[in-house]
Amino acid sequence: MTTASGNPVVHLELRTDNLARACAFYTGLFSWQVETVRERCGSYLALEPAWGIEAGVVESEVERPTWLPYVEVSDLALSTLRAQRLGATVLLEPSEGPAGWRSILAVPTGAEIALWQPKA
Repeated sequence: MTTASGNPVVHLELRTDNLARACAFYTGLFSWQVETVRERCGSYLALEPAWGIEAGVVESEVERPTWLPYVEVSDLALSTLRAQRLGATVLLEPSEGPAGWRSILAVPTGAEIALWQPKA
C-alpha cells in the first residue's frame, strides 16, 4: 500500500432511515461515542470512532443505508467540474456549511462521493 496523496478521506457520513438503531449498533459493537451537534440548519449526530477520521449519522429516506466518504480538495468548484467532465452527476451543487463547502456526486459506477473544502 502506498502513502496517502493530497486528497485524503476526511469524513464518513452514514445515511440511514433508522438513526437510533444505527447508533445503537455502532456504539454497541465498537464503543463509538455519539454526540449531538446542533447547527442552524438542524442537528447532526457525530460519531467518534477514535481512529482519526470524523464520522456522522444523518437520518434520511434511503432504500438502504450507505456510507458517504468525504474527500478533501483544495478547490471545490474546479474538482466538481472535473468530476462532471469525467462522467459524474452532481447530486448536490457546491454549497457552504458552517465549517466549509461540499458537493455530492454520483460517479459513473453508481457510487456516491462527497467533495469537501474546509474553511481556512
